[in-house]
Amino acid sequence: MQEGSSVAELVTVLRRELDRYSPGGKLPSSRALVDRFRVSPVTVSRALAQLAAEGLVVTRPGAGAFRARPRPSAAPAGDTSWQEVALSADGAADLVPRSVDASGVLVSLAAPPPGVVEFNGGYLHPSLQPERAMAAALARAGRRPGAWGRPPVEGLPELREWFARGIGGAITAAEVLITAGGQSALATALRALAPPGTPVLVESPTYPGMLAIARAAGLRPVPVPVDADGVRPALLADAFRATGARVFVCQPLFQNPTGAVLAPERRGEVLRIARAAGAFVVEDDFVRRLVHEDAGPLPAPLAADDPDGVVVHVCSLTKATSPSFRVSALAAHGPVLDRLRAIQVVDTFFVPRPLQEAALELVGSPAWPRHLRAVSAELKARRDALTSALRLRLPEISPAHVPSGGYHLWTRLPEGVGGTSQAFGSGGEAALTAAALRAGVAITPGRPYFSAEPPAAHVRLSFAAVANVGEIAEGVRRLRTAWLEVRGR
Repeated sequence: MQEGSSVAELVTVLRRELDRYSPGGKLPSSRALVDRFRVSPVTVSRALAQLAAEGLVVTRPGAGAFRARPRPSAAPAGDTSWQEVALSADGAADLVPRSVDASGVLVSLAAPPPGVVEFNGGYLHPSLQPERAMAAALARAGRRPGAWGRPPVEGLPELREWFARGIGGAITAAEVLITAGGQSALATALRALAPPGTPVLVESPTYPGMLAIARAAGLRPVPVPVDADGVRPALLADAFRATGARVFVCQPLFQNPTGAVLAPERRGEVLRIARAAGAFVVEDDFVRRLVHEDAGPLPAPLAADDPDGVVVHVCSLTKATSPSFRVSALAAHGPVLDRLRAIQVVDTFFVPRPLQEAALELVGSPAWPRHLRAVSAELKARRDALTSALRLRLPEISPAHVPSGGYHLWTRLPEGVGGTSQAFGSGGEAALTAAALRAGVAITPGRPYFSAEPPAAHVRLSFAAVANVGEIAEGVRRLRTAWLEVRGR
């Protein structure tokens, strides 16, 4: 085995060789494994840790690693069929069923099979993540005085201040809560603002994870259509009047999935409409730090233009760093902050202090602005590569709108399948998604982004989770193969 071999390869070899040792028998020392396989001590340590997690090896500090003894026979499986009745009965009186369909979320969280081009990812590829900067920040954070103590439930004051400065306007550090990722912050906001059984207005299309949060809380998502300039104010006003809703959830900047930016003339109108309805606007500012190099100046968050406390603001570090760096902020002005704080404390107590300290170390380091500049340039290059490849190889599904921020393209599928006049509806989406996976590329169907019947078939293509622009070109080539299969050519 050559230097640099992966942990997975070493695990495979060691797993195969375990039969040479009797149960309880001692494996070769870590030094011997390093010499034999010509790998680093870290690789050996991680391989043994994985085998220990699988129950195949037992490690004893100072003594070494030993083959684990066989586990006792598993007890007979119990009968859980009673739960079907219990869970159904529990929701029988709910105005809105609280069962959750997480499929739309899992699409962006599940890793595709090896060799598949990942056009469905929701996070930066490891090569784009600031891994060294995060590791250094975590190491420095662990040495801070009190780093492993209990933090204030609202979050570290310095981190709250940093988020408040980024939001701007009249928001102060005292009006910011540190939360464990944007998903957690959205869940807290919806639970605080809308009682079960009530409607909540959402953009259409919108982020499937938000729809799942709403339904899990017993809320009824009501769609408000989005166009190239964001949510349509007249339809928003109609929806408030028709439903009596008291919450509207939106993404004014590079909306997921359309990439739309709320037009300047609509920003004040949205706030005025919500204020007249006595309603809150939950602003999910999820992707502000993934702006492209050619974007120009960004509009301020809606919360910065809201002295009356209409906006509850959510922003996060996760998208710009790593899926495991789950540090975000929830900001609000007025009495609603007390309710938000109470729900967060009950649900999670607080975000672990070492992670908050690491966030402070990261955003305060010279590496942070360098990272953001590098990601900005790379995302533009990837966006351009994907757009060009689609126009060249698959003009039928080239996007009508190319955003200058975010990490994906949203494209409408044309009508007509296999030369017929049949609409390329959800069945066509499913067929194309399945054919694409067979061809070696994972894409995201559009149906989960709609809370009601979609007006047309769509797919979302992410360019952040792939390795490089070369993989983008190969992914589009494979997608064309799938497209031709579905079209019957």
